[in-house]
Amino acid sequence: MTGPPSASTAHTRVVFLPMAASDLQVQIFGTKKNAETRKALRFFAERRVKTHFVDLAERAAAIGELKRFVLKFGIEGILDRDSKRFADLGLRTALYGEERWLSILADEPLLLKQPLVRCQQKLCVGVDEKLFKEWLA
Repeated sequence: MTGPPSASTAHTRVVFLPMAASDLQVQIFGTKKNAETRKALRFFAERRVKTHFVDLAERAAAIGELKRFVLKFGIEGILDRDSKRFADLGLRTALYGEERWLSILADEPLLLKQPLVRCQQKLCVGVDEKLFKEWLA
């Protein structure tokens, strides 16, 4: 009698293979004028890693995307209090809650530290080549 194998006779093997660098895709949020953003883009380009660049001068990051970074680094970890835009908006003395800051950052993406880098579920603020190499290993 032939048919599908029963649960007791079926064998399944799960094999986890390391992901090749060419299979990775990195998302980088920043501006073309920012030297650190260009450095991050160059790092991944030299290693032939696909990058999806979001130019914050043209398009803001989604609130959901920002929340990922806030969960790991906190608002202060992604907010660039030294930026010219921060001073222009008169936010030096502003004391807002997390939700209000997220709303402001969605409207004013140039208040973010640059670059914000995401590779799958791994996140980084700024350029950390040692960490990037770990992601590719």
